[in-house]
Amino acid sequence: MTQSPVQPPPPLPAPPHSAGGGVLRSDVQVRCAGCRVILRVKPGVVEFSCPTCQLPQMLPPELLSRARPQFQQSQQPQPPPQPQPIQTLPPLQQLKPPMNLPRPPVPAHGIDPTKMQLPCANCQAILNVPHGLTRFSCPQCHVELAVDVSKLNRSLTAPQSTPPNPSAAPPLPSPPPPEEVNEEAIDVEREEDEGGTAGETFMDYRPPKLSIGPPHPDPIVETSSLSAVQPPEPTYDLRIKEELERTKALSCLQIETLVYACQRHLQHLADGTRAGFFVGDGAGVGKGRTIAGLIWENWKVGRRKALWISIGSDLKYDARRDLDDVGASCVGVNPLNKLPYSKLDSKNVGVKDGVVFLTYSSLIASSEKGRSRLQQLVQWCGPEFDGLLIFDECHKAKNLVPEAGSQPTRIGQAVVDIQDKIPQARVLYCSATGASEPRNMGYMVRLGLWGAGTSFSDFNKFLGALDKGGVGALELVAMDMKARGMYVCRTLSYKGAEFEIVEARLEAGMEAMYNKSAEFWAELRIELLSASAFLPNEKPNSSQLWRLYWSSHQRFFRHLCMSAKVPVTVRLAKKALSTNKCVVIGLQSTGEARTEEAVTKYGVELDDFVSGPRELLLKFVEENYPLPEEPEPLSEDESVKGLQRKRHSASPGVSIRGRVRKMAKWKPASDDESDLESEGRFHGEYIPSGSVFNAAESADDSNDSDDEFQICQICSGEDERKKLLHCSECDKLFHPDCVVPPVTDIPSEAWICYSCKEKTEEYIQARRLYIAELQKRYEAALERKSKILEIIRSLNLPNNPLDDIVDQLGGPDKVAEITGRRGMLVRASNGKGVTYQARNTKDITMEMVNMHEKQLFMDGKKFVAIISEAGSAGVSLQADRRAANQRRRVHLTLELPWSADRAIQQFGRTHRSNQTSAPEYRLLFTNLGGERRFASIVAKRLETLGALTQGDRRKVTLLSKPFPGCLAGPSLSAYNYDSNFGKKSLMVMYRGIMEQEKLPVIPPGCSTDEPETIKEFLTKARAALVAVGIVRDSVLANGKDVGKLSGRIIDSDMHDVGRFLNRLLGLPPDIQNRLFELFTSILDVLVHNARIEGSFDSGIVDMKANSVELLTTPKTVHVDHMSGASTMLFTFTLDRGVTWESASSMLEGKRRDGLGSANDGFFESKREWLGRRHFILAFESAASGLFKIVRPALGESIREMSLSELKTKYRKLSSLEKARAGWEDEYELSSKQCMHGPKCKLGEYCTVGRRIQEVNVVGGLILPIWGTIEKALSKQARQSHKRIRVIRIETTTDNQRIVGLSIPNAAVETVLQDLAWVQEIDD
Repeated sequence: MTQSPVQPPPPLPAPPHSAGGGVLRSDVQVRCAGCRVILRVKPGVVEFSCPTCQLPQMLPPELLSRARPQFQQSQQPQPPPQPQPIQTLPPLQQLKPPMNLPRPPVPAHGIDPTKMQLPCANCQAILNVPHGLTRFSCPQCHVELAVDVSKLNRSLTAPQSTPPNPSAAPPLPSPPPPEEVNEEAIDVEREEDEGGTAGETFMDYRPPKLSIGPPHPDPIVETSSLSAVQPPEPTYDLRIKEELERTKALSCLQIETLVYACQRHLQHLADGTRAGFFVGDGAGVGKGRTIAGLIWENWKVGRRKALWISIGSDLKYDARRDLDDVGASCVGVNPLNKLPYSKLDSKNVGVKDGVVFLTYSSLIASSEKGRSRLQQLVQWCGPEFDGLLIFDECHKAKNLVPEAGSQPTRIGQAVVDIQDKIPQARVLYCSATGASEPRNMGYMVRLGLWGAGTSFSDFNKFLGALDKGGVGALELVAMDMKARGMYVCRTLSYKGAEFEIVEARLEAGMEAMYNKSAEFWAELRIELLSASAFLPNEKPNSSQLWRLYWSSHQRFFRHLCMSAKVPVTVRLAKKALSTNKCVVIGLQSTGEARTEEAVTKYGVELDDFVSGPRELLLKFVEENYPLPEEPEPLSEDESVKGLQRKRHSASPGVSIRGRVRKMAKWKPASDDESDLESEGRFHGEYIPSGSVFNAAESADDSNDSDDEFQICQICSGEDERKKLLHCSECDKLFHPDCVVPPVTDIPSEAWICYSCKEKTEEYIQARRLYIAELQKRYEAALERKSKILEIIRSLNLPNNPLDDIVDQLGGPDKVAEITGRRGMLVRASNGKGVTYQARNTKDITMEMVNMHEKQLFMDGKKFVAIISEAGSAGVSLQADRRAANQRRRVHLTLELPWSADRAIQQFGRTHRSNQTSAPEYRLLFTNLGGERRFASIVAKRLETLGALTQGDRRKVTLLSKPFPGCLAGPSLSAYNYDSNFGKKSLMVMYRGIMEQEKLPVIPPGCSTDEPETIKEFLTKARAALVAVGIVRDSVLANGKDVGKLSGRIIDSDMHDVGRFLNRLLGLPPDIQNRLFELFTSILDVLVHNARIEGSFDSGIVDMKANSVELLTTPKTVHVDHMSGASTMLFTFTLDRGVTWESASSMLEGKRRDGLGSANDGFFESKREWLGRRHFILAFESAASGLFKIVRPALGESIREMSLSELKTKYRKLSSLEKARAGWEDEYELSSKQCMHGPKCKLGEYCTVGRRIQEVNVVGGLILPIWGTIEKALSKQARQSHKRIRVIRIETTTDNQRIVGLSIPNAAVETVLQDLAWVQEIDD
């Protein structure tokens, strides 16, 4: 339910009495079901339209009696007035009923004709329930309700039995019978919302408005969405046009980019800065040569300075090659990393013009003296610089506007800063993955999509609008940019490329290793918790320990997953080599850090390759195991004699013989105290600090007796005062003869009485025992740590995957390694042991080693290449026609990159221009649910990547029939779990496991017939979540729940899908996969419910029909002054029906081809609606085992039906005559009315089940009027009409393709009126 509870209004005043003795009825107050304005309805008015939103509606049944007058007026009846909005009502929440009065009823809302009206089972309020919604809460009494459609009529019409009450008011008249719910219409509405089947989403590309230059050497495609948009007319005349036509250095589509980029660079944005251009061509189309052509064109015009910023310094060689290829040999390329920080145009440096080539890292570099490269470049360009500023591979700056909680990167900030400092620069953004999601476009400030003169005041407003628009909104941004002449995006056709997801199931040995590792990590966690308990409070915060623990945990199991795929990788590689193909293996991490640590620890000669997981574990435990501080043993100063000396030195009133010293008299310090006084000593005698020594008084006192008040502590005698012994501990005096045993010799040093001596020895003894206990505890912890390290060393863990693969495929002599690591382990020639050696040789520098390895591969001297992201940026490894090695490439992704941007870049290494064959892609996954964490991250990007890189979301998933001619396979988008639905699913699962709520699905491996299986699973699941730290403060219950594990999951973990999938990796495969299956099952249920409710974003929807015609001439509703591009409103007529003859032919064709089944045929619905039944044709789909459904009015549905659902809702017809009559009747009727019948409350605006339908689409420029359309749609009554939907439609006569926003029929007038605010319309 979307309605929220409403506060009760004040009690109505007593109605006034009329002269005739009757009671005048007061107006009825209701809330509009559409815009929710409070309306005052006059007595007698039952049906009305809201004056604000024009929604037709009627009074709820419980208010009907109040609306009818209690007596007839004598005068003539007047036409009922329209309800008026209440303008001056006080806020409802401020109005409270008097405490002594009964609570007045909650005011009713109006009846929404687009929804069902059902009574609450608890409070009997009539509720507006969307069709298909089965579970909801009553907004009045908050009771959870469920709809049983089969009992709907009975529940609504059952009489309410109440005990008779003579004093009660007469009962209200019974409500009118509710509208019959048409389940068929609900199904059809859902199918229509999802759209038709997707057609070809990539179209062959050729420049639509230019014909200069030769065709591109390879087939180029563009998404069908972008191909539906025409770029502006080219007006720029190239200076190098004749030269290019003569040399044929650039293809027609590269020349097209030059023309539109130069044309765009002549324009200025509203803030005065020069407009920029975005080249979004895919890898291999030839962006480098296009940039070189643009530099050459600007050079000819007189702009002889250019900045070329890229991702690697090696690419300067490619830049030099590209400039030479277009004939610009005279343009110098100056690598900034080889130049000093002084002025570039000074005599010492001498860079007067040409290209300054630098990396993004150089852009943020600075010298020791504080001079930055950015300042150096701005100074070289000068304030009036209007040359080229090229951001090649500009996705490097994508984190300028990061996710909440993180900071923008320095590179992103520097990219914006340099654009600000040279406002007239001709900016060019180049990247195949420059905008994998809208957030990553923050640095593209020169495109003019936000800021002054646009619909969005700043980037955050732009971002918010796109987030609301969903996946399809990104498509519209790309189309918008192309229509305004600021964007091109073409890609090599992947025709002939093969994509396949290969499941690398864990072998028995690996599964045992995985189980053992999961157990070990769980035990290690408990051990660390125990060890941390002994640490004193002043130790560093233990949260640091757990951050390191979980990051190591994740890396460990990621290594393990990679290692599990090594056998399959080697097997596939050897198979490819045996069939005369060559292999490229892609991974992200090389394990170099672990290898170097092992070499530092054990030396350069080792028995075997380093195990990355083992070294990672060893390092973590060695550096982070919580040890108590090692206690220091008792020093000599802490022995009895040492303590005596220390105490004596701290007793200033005792002489070396233990006798009482003569004390100087002292008085408080005065202002004229001398330096000698401040030192606190005088002539060897002690003076309390801050006292004044009085020499005269001291001299006088020296004549007095020193032995005053000196008595023996034992005998209290004053005899032989000069022989009294003074104890340096307790400061008491004793006769030598009084102590037992007596002291015969006068001690020569400090003396301690026997009583004090015993106490001191007790203290020393206790201190020794305490230190011994601390030592014991420390040694025990050290021993535990040593045992853990021994266990780690004894674990059977796999070797570093990179070294393992190189070794199994023939060693470094057979495998070209193009990675970022400096050294590698190589097996000795005798097969015993391995040796660490540098990757480069004397003849080859470390900087050139990757280029050398690449050349060996391209020359056919090595047929296997292993690439990492660090080493392969910009590298071409395709089956190039110019290379000796033209074997077909088999590209294996051992480790899926962390982002889709990187995935696309990696795929682009082996699929580029001028190749003899397209590559085969094999994406390897283990059968572990947790590994999908890494796929989830990439899939989240891949789902939106295509909008600004390779178009349609459904195509760019790369794996569900990714490109024309590709092999079909499971889609990567199926692995996108880190979404809003994923977060909600996780919360539902956690609450179910903790038994706070009931799970909406049966857990895997369980049965409702055996409840104990569910209970057992929940127990195991809780234990598993405890083991990986998701359930905290776990306690085992006693009493009746003995053995039951309880605990809590903190709020931040309840929605953290990433953390769940990370931690899932650390569980044994069995429970890991069962938990993951439970999670995905819940996700499927939530997505299914969202589709029913119309709240699921399905991206671009293809509108399919047998006949699609443009009804009227498109209306121009907006024109962009800068580019001349316009926004158009198109109205199409669709005929979606299937005639009886066509349906019969379909069925006959299936049977003739031998593809039919016994259940194929014509069916009629078991239930009647409005005295009619619905008819369908159903035939079994060979691919899925489900049934395809064909309807007379709508044609083939994209949703397939199971046999059980088919038999529940329909019965098969044996009589073809009956089937024909029913089919033809429904076919004819559907051309005139919707499935709700002639009394549908939306009237002609309702299109559910209509065969002939009008569809309105706003196409062309969308961003300038985005807010206007969003506002108009928000006023719609039906929920599915409020959502921004991007649709694609193609006419059947002239194949005109339009992609734009769908405007419901009921909203067209509102949209046109609102757009008049934006601009005057000239039809």
